[in-house]
Amino acid sequence: MQLTHEALAGGNNAGHTVVVDGKEYDFHLFPSGIINPNAISFIGNGVVIHLPGLFEEAETNEGKGLKDWEKRLIISDRAHIVCDFHQAVDGLQEVQREAQEGKNIGTTKKGIGPTYSSKASRTGLRVCDLLADFKEFSQRFKNLAHQYQSMFPSLVVDIEGELEKLKMYAEKIRPMVRDGVYFMYEALHGPPKKILVEGANAALLDIDFGTYPFVTSSNCTVGGVCTGLGIPPQYIGEVYGVVKAYTTRVGIGAFPTEQINEIGDLLQSRGYEWGVTTGRKRRCGWLDLVILRYAHMVNGFTALALTKLDILDVLDEIKIGVAYKLNGKRIPHFPANQEILQKVEVEYETMPGWKTDTINARKWEDLPVKAQNYIRCIENHIGVPVKWVGVGKSRESIIQLF
Repeated sequence: MQLTHEALAGGNNAGHTVVVDGKEYDFHLFPSGIINPNAISFIGNGVVIHLPGLFEEAETNEGKGLKDWEKRLIISDRAHIVCDFHQAVDGLQEVQREAQEGKNIGTTKKGIGPTYSSKASRTGLRVCDLLADFKEFSQRFKNLAHQYQSMFPSLVVDIEGELEKLKMYAEKIRPMVRDGVYFMYEALHGPPKKILVEGANAALLDIDFGTYPFVTSSNCTVGGVCTGLGIPPQYIGEVYGVVKAYTTRVGIGAFPTEQINEIGDLLQSRGYEWGVTTGRKRRCGWLDLVILRYAHMVNGFTALALTKLDILDVLDEIKIGVAYKLNGKRIPHFPANQEILQKVEVEYETMPGWKTDTINARKWEDLPVKAQNYIRCIENHIGVPVKWVGVGKSRESIIQLF
């Protein structure tokens, strides 16, 4: 049985740290399944690809033992290309926001927003364009670069240098590029396969459903599976929500359960909460079930994976955010408007901590009763079963409940 592992949207702005056999890999553009020698990894049309970034990532992970990835990676010909100037523009836009509004969005400056802007304004460059007539591609590249230069007079673009690099990358990726729609159709209709789709950014960073404007520029909720890969809705099976046992956020934006105190510091240091892409400290707080319920409304989770339970092992008591109040009244929804979200008061349920090491737990019975109660409390509030509990970094540290 062959496994296909897919990436559906976003770019190398998000990151996953994957630990296998004691080795730690950092992935940004690669689907995490690239480590598995029996899996085919596919980067879908919804992803925006910075080619130098892709090969840099390959090199870093080759140093950690990743082998023969070129034989297992397929790239959709409809994916858009992130140019170096998109990255430069991303930085310039952040500086501009800071100057005009006194605050920025906190992007990773990886060129993701500007590339999706080019895509939406129909001036973007795709992988299929790069591999077709290079003269035609060069002209369109120059037009796009000039367009950005007229918007940002300080933008310097080494047009010839960048084109030369792209020509070199074109030949490197040519063997990996396929018509993504046809590839997915074959995968769904050929010999039975297990297909796992991976979304990197969190639901609350979705361009439509996230905490706008502090979001990414793509759909990283379940709808991205259809639009980012060309999979018809009827083929979506199980939908797994991955949630930490507490809540974190990188960058700015409203965060109602944030703990700017010793609890937040403890979660940050015990959980080693640093952004994989930016190295920024993650902000930490109590588990916010209002957000989790909202993510479930949008995605329709069939089961949850609760990770990093072990980080809570040392706490005397643990709080869970169960509802938001506005002017003293409970509100049933998650506010769309940032200013309103900043004003909500969180209603908490307090549970006793288990004060026991869970890192060696390998089955449900190994978990302290108070930890089991914490998990059951989450299930009862959301109405979705927890299928996996993570108590450490390695694969062995995952307890499967059913």
